[in-house]
Amino acid sequence: MPHKVDHAAILKSHAEVRGDIGNIWQSIDPAKTAHLIVDMQNGFVAEGAPVEVPEARGVVDEINRLSRAVRDAGGVNVFLRFTTPDPEGPAAWPIFAERMMDGIAAHREAFTKGADYWQMWPEIEVDTADLLVDKHRFSAFTPGTCDLHSILSERRIENLLISGTLTNCCCESTARDAMQLNYRVIMAVDACAALSDEAHAGTLDSMALAFADLRTVDELEGMLTKQAAAEAAA
Repeated sequence: MPHKVDHAAILKSHAEVRGDIGNIWQSIDPAKTAHLIVDMQNGFVAEGAPVEVPEARGVVDEINRLSRAVRDAGGVNVFLRFTTPDPEGPAAWPIFAERMMDGIAAHREAFTKGADYWQMWPEIEVDTADLLVDKHRFSAFTPGTCDLHSILSERRIENLLISGTLTNCCCESTARDAMQLNYRVIMAVDACAALSDEAHAGTLDSMALAFADLRTVDELEGMLTKQAAAEAAA
């Protein structure tokens, strides 16, 4: 099950400074929208995985539902995979190794490209029209981590929907950087997973403060369908 967090209350707590407005964006242009699915890999989702996030198994259905809605409306799904960088290459991350201490060897092995834990969780639906992008940092927009920003710019993407795990690590890092690159960011609140309700809520609070709108998959599905229908009727 998704986290038990009242995102409406979080929005309300920040609305006063915006004239009692919680979410800023009331519509989504699907043609300019990408859904970023963050790190839904075996190494984060499987029982007993090196970086297991049990709640991640509970948001798979919501992620798949949002992915289908984005495809049907004409947007693009981008599945991000955390991938161990070459410790001697240009994407090397020695500071992460220092922070992981004795756990770095197992972490590097788990997320080496091609390893079982590196693979996408098998219940996540990936279509041939979707994109798979490997990244070497928590944020997919850190310079040198991957080509995501260029890929989105080439497609003239302006809006980002974010789901996946961890809410308060890779999802949050990606969302923060995306907003500062002038993307409109919306967190899919019931399609993101952290290690606790408190951690999940903390990120949503930070997002609502300055970085992103907060929407459920139901809300996003409705917004995408409404806009696609309006464009078809025009």
